[in-house]
Amino acid sequence: MHTLRGTEPADSILATSIAVRTQKLGLEGSYGADAARIVAAEVYPALDRQMQALGELRSAAVHEAGVSRLPQGGELYAVALRHAITTDMSPDEVHRLGLEQGKEITARMDALLRKRGKKAGTVAERMRALAKDPQYLYPDTDAGRQQILDYCNGLIAALQAHLPKYFHVRPKAPVEIRRVPPYTEAGAPGGYYRIPALDGSRPGAFYINLRDTSELPRWALPTLTYHESAPGHHFQLALVLELPSLPLIRKAGGGFSANTEGWALYAEQLCDEMGLYDSDPLGRLGMLQATVFRAARCVVDTGLHVKGWSRERAIDYMIATTGDNPAALTTEVERYCTWPGQACSYKVGHTRWLKLRAQAQRRLGAKFDIRDFHDVGLTAAPMPLAVLERVIDDWLTSRAV
Repeated sequence: MHTLRGTEPADSILATSIAVRTQKLGLEGSYGADAARIVAAEVYPALDRQMQALGELRSAAVHEAGVSRLPQGGELYAVALRHAITTDMSPDEVHRLGLEQGKEITARMDALLRKRGKKAGTVAERMRALAKDPQYLYPDTDAGRQQILDYCNGLIAALQAHLPKYFHVRPKAPVEIRRVPPYTEAGAPGGYYRIPALDGSRPGAFYINLRDTSELPRWALPTLTYHESAPGHHFQLALVLELPSLPLIRKAGGGFSANTEGWALYAEQLCDEMGLYDSDPLGRLGMLQATVFRAARCVVDTGLHVKGWSRERAIDYMIATTGDNPAALTTEVERYCTWPGQACSYKVGHTRWLKLRAQAQRRLGAKFDIRDFHDVGLTAAPMPLAVLERVIDDWLTSRAV
């Protein structure tokens, strides 16, 4: 907020964005100047009042990070978790899932690291050392940031040749990789996806956080790109907008994180199955680190809100388990403190998508075509996992006739 407030009104994104867009549309008038005056006279004073209010609240904040400190905190978390994962799994079951899968994935990471001759220290320690290796880092300059954007856009271009083997139906809208705006990057996650415009005037976009290029070693970029763009979020959410029979409320509505984030995590694994990491073993290691990160989220989120973990214990666990950047993990844990349950949706959803695929393979046998499975799951549009299970079961039953 201080960063946003520290910009002169005429240079604020709130004014320059309007000026640029009206100019492109050929609209006559002083839109940029008018917007700057509104920013100075109304927006910034309101922002000052908001910062003052937050400052007053901050002095009364408690150190306990979880909702268990609140009246009926346990019940609150159970509702939040059910809303996030859209299944009947209990907090203890989610916690165990994170521990079990974390152990399994860590063993795979250890094997890959040993093949590269990296045997000393824990897996997390070896991953941190790998992340600091200068040969995998981009310069922390505008030129270095552009190199990252060019590399990620190149990954999407190279992906296209593989897609026909795995999908019949794909979104028509393109997807672009863009930088998170500097004025929001300090508190933003590592990346996020924005759907295309309903009228097709704007493509889908994966916004990558380039606040510090040392947080993004090159071997970590493929998985992040596949998750946030194609065949991850873009394939599911952009496709939904293009389905003519789907009601507008389902195209524009949010929610069902376990379905959408589970699909995106499934898409990361799918890219490995496509062979995209066969000549990039470090990229595969980056994929596994991203997966163990999602397993650790299940442990930490339930730890914070049910088992009495402190913010510091949660950060330490994430660092010790994933080997990821401590600054980025601190931002992550603080997100979990304020959004109970949501962090569990990724791994729970990923596990459920894999379970449904295995079920389809078992029931269809030689008739199983992964493209059909993907088409049914994606064109169903985001929905609770419990409903998705019924959709897949109905499809399998119809195929058996």
